[in-house]
Amino acid sequence: MTTPVAVVGAGGYTGQELVELITRHHALRLVGVFASANSAGTPISEIAPRLRGIVNPRVQETNAHAIAQSGATHVFLATPHELSMQLAPKLIEYDQIVLDLSGAYRLKNLDLYPVHYGFEHLHPSSVEEALYTIPELCSDKIPRAKLISLAGCYATSVILPLVPLVRAGLLEADRTVIVDSVSGVSGAGKKPAAKTSFCEVSQSPYAVLSHRHEPEMIEHTGTDIMFTPHLGPYARGILSTIHVDLSRGTTRPAIEAVLQEAFADSPFVRLLPDGAWPSVGGVTHTNMIDIGFAVDEKRCHLVLVSAIDNLLKGASGQAIQALNLHLGIDERTGLMPGATT
Repeated sequence: MTTPVAVVGAGGYTGQELVELITRHHALRLVGVFASANSAGTPISEIAPRLRGIVNPRVQETNAHAIAQSGATHVFLATPHELSMQLAPKLIEYDQIVLDLSGAYRLKNLDLYPVHYGFEHLHPSSVEEALYTIPELCSDKIPRAKLISLAGCYATSVILPLVPLVRAGLLEADRTVIVDSVSGVSGAGKKPAAKTSFCEVSQSPYAVLSHRHEPEMIEHTGTDIMFTPHLGPYARGILSTIHVDLSRGTTRPAIEAVLQEAFADSPFVRLLPDGAWPSVGGVTHTNMIDIGFAVDEKRCHLVLVSAIDNLLKGASGQAIQALNLHLGIDERTGLMPGATT
């Protein structure tokens, strides 16, 4: 028996990845594909040519009633933030489980939405209900959640390796964690813009001191973070370098022990051996996160480096992983060979 699912926002990069992942997933059945009115009636393969010969439903215009009528029990929202804010409570009223890939429900502090997302949040009770989700950090809570708010791509690459160290008390108190990340241009979305065009794109910082993933990182690690994102001249992938001041006396073996224990049962986390470093190429087209680190014990300083595919572990792959856990099946299903159900 398969679970019926729908994808809303199928015209974007994240939505297209979801459609493709669902078609390869033996426990899921795609029953609805939704996008903007401009795309309504268009076969999905005309929007995403790579889906030719694989799956080709016609795109429907996005509205809550049509999504409910699709018969989907679980709905992926790969939609703009404000649209997700509006849709999620309505779909939950229709008794559908929502997996939201936007930022509409990532922050518990409602005062941050006007500053970082440009709108007042109209559904505070849904914000309270939403489960902020990086599966490795909350797998036990996912099966009971009705609104699963997936972490942002940059945030995933930072929060996932950092939280075990915070929980273990290894960070020096009242010190700011410094994060520099480079992302491929797909992270900017599909909407055309001069800075992401082939002839214009080059490695450069953007949204300095103002990127919306910074308050997300701060809220969900419980530590102060200064984050600077950069745009890289490649299609997909994120490489994050994280500088951490450690509590006095913390050693490399102590860091290694905490990370190994935290991720011992996490099939998508790869801790690299001493001297090995993550690369974007090593994780592209996978749901993996690679983590490497070095410790300067004299200066009590840690450098963590992580790499993910922003469209998979940073978005669609992580959403499928969360759905697998919600369904009570092997989290690797549809994402990695060898999964069992």
